Amino acid sequence: MVVDDHPMWREGVARDLTEAGHLVVATSGEGRQALRVAPAARPDLVVLDLQLPDISGVEVVHGLRSSLPDVRVLMLSASGEQQSVLDAVKAGATGYLLKSAAPAEFLDAVRRTAAGEPVFTPGLAGLVLGEYRRLAAGGPGDGGTDRGEGAPRLTERETEVLRLVAKGLSYKQIAERLGLSHRTVQNHVQNTLGKLQLHNRVELTRYAIEQGLDD
Repeated sequence: MVVDDHPMWREGVARDLTEAGHLVVATSGEGRQALRVAPAARPDLVVLDLQLPDISGVEVVHGLRSSLPDVRVLMLSASGEQQSVLDAVKAGATGYLLKSAAPAEFLDAVRRTAAGEPVFTPGLAGLVLGEYRRLAAGGPGDGGTDRGEGAPRLTERETEVLRLVAKGLSYKQIAERLGLSHRTVQNHVQNTLGKLQLHNRVELTRYAIEQGLDD
């Protein structure tokens, strides 16, 4: 599903996605309309503009995650400002890409976001990880996770994969580093998400950093 208030941009993105083999189930130029359409259209992934004429893209992310908890959201915005990025990620966006990205970069981001990988325009990933480190440093009162008794038990391999996730490596990079298949890495990540009761790789990265696994 493509949500953007500029018709030419919206239609261009939808056309690029269709030509790349993706099924575009809906398009919308307004946030509230998108929230009305999404439950029936049931998209796996939403390409969403940050600035919309009625409500913000961040509000749309909140609404989408409420009605479709498993949906992936790739923010596509002209703004690379720190607060915009952090607000979108905290709301539940899986990725954040600037509109200046090349078509090939955009399509790669769509593919990776659909697979659950956090995807950010170069330079923004460090910003997000830095914010998570800041939050984690605040201790349990600020969302930190106790490493002691009662913590979920991960296998040695799951912990190894989690450590590389925290370092920002893609599934492909992790597979090459550990000599595993791409599918095996995905399975380890999904198993870890289930054990930790987390929803996506962004939340998983934050957990890993809170546990000090990104060193």
